[in-house]
Amino acid sequence: MVTARGLQVLRAIVQDYVDTREPVGSKAIVDRHAFGVSAATIRNDMALLEDEELIAAPHTSSGRVPTDKGYRVFVDHLAELRPLSSAQRNAITSFLDEAGDLDDLLARTVRALTQLTGQVAIVQYPSFARANLTHVELVALGGPRVLVILVTDTGRVSQRIAIVPAEPDDGDVFQLRARVSALLVGRGVGDCVQIVAAQVSDGPRPGSMIDALADGVLRVVGEELEEFRQDRLVMAGAATLAKRESDFRGSIYPLLEAIEEQVTLLRLMSEMVADEQGLSASIGRENEPFGLVEASVLASRYDGTTGGARVGLLGPTRMDYSSNLAAVRAVAHYLTRMLEDDDSAR
Repeated sequence: MVTARGLQVLRAIVQDYVDTREPVGSKAIVDRHAFGVSAATIRNDMALLEDEELIAAPHTSSGRVPTDKGYRVFVDHLAELRPLSSAQRNAITSFLDEAGDLDDLLARTVRALTQLTGQVAIVQYPSFARANLTHVELVALGGPRVLVILVTDTGRVSQRIAIVPAEPDDGDVFQLRARVSALLVGRGVGDCVQIVAAQVSDGPRPGSMIDALADGVLRVVGEELEEFRQDRLVMAGAATLAKRESDFRGSIYPLLEAIEEQVTLLRLMSEMVADEQGLSASIGRENEPFGLVEASVLASRYDGTTGGARVGLLGPTRMDYSSNLAAVRAVAHYLTRMLEDDDSAR
């Protein structure tokens, strides 16, 4: 059984290993930390930690490094979140305040978070299950092309080109806009998908040219709304993995593949269990079902919905958990506040 001092020794080993990248020995702990006991006593504590598989020796006669289990104990019981400095908070606030819309806000979020932590930053789009379609705009582009613009009350703006059976004139575009708006504006995205499916499910039907044009526009609207309902991630900082390659025991390819595919990270983040602060961590071998045993993922809920979208970090297990968890929590709070302010403004 690990003693209270043994747990503090584990804290020292984690912190020193993160800082130095070097295995930590008993003499180094005595020199760097005020335990008030001899190196021999610290060695006994380390032996108990090793018996509990919280630390391990990477080489014979070397110091010790934390195991995945050791990092888990550190995160759950020993980590003290390090608040961001005033300068860091002000920089984040001013950077995010300049965002033009939701897409820009999330892009700025991951850029700020990866610059702050040096890890891969991830943010999930907020749930569009609660989004309502607030505006539809159609713009004739010449020939059989119509630009379809959709806006939701969560701030998402989407643009896609529809190819229609004939070139519409200004009167056609006016009628099309009025028809699509009457069907969909003010309704939830999920309801809109069903309405569009009912309108176009039977394929082209006999009718006027406006009917044929509307069918072409609605098909594109339906495709775009389906994408609205799908989970999406925005990421930044993938290049940091190459800079930190020495922190990984094996290949970083599975991490790069997960970043490329997104599905794996979406599944992992959806299954992470949050603490009372909304923070969660999945460390090393805990990620084995997702093929990411070399990595840790930290996350925080941010949008205030029941399920909650998440913002987080992906990186090696040797990371500064205290600072990174604090950064994730702070950015999540900023995002929540900004989305709530935006909702109240509307």
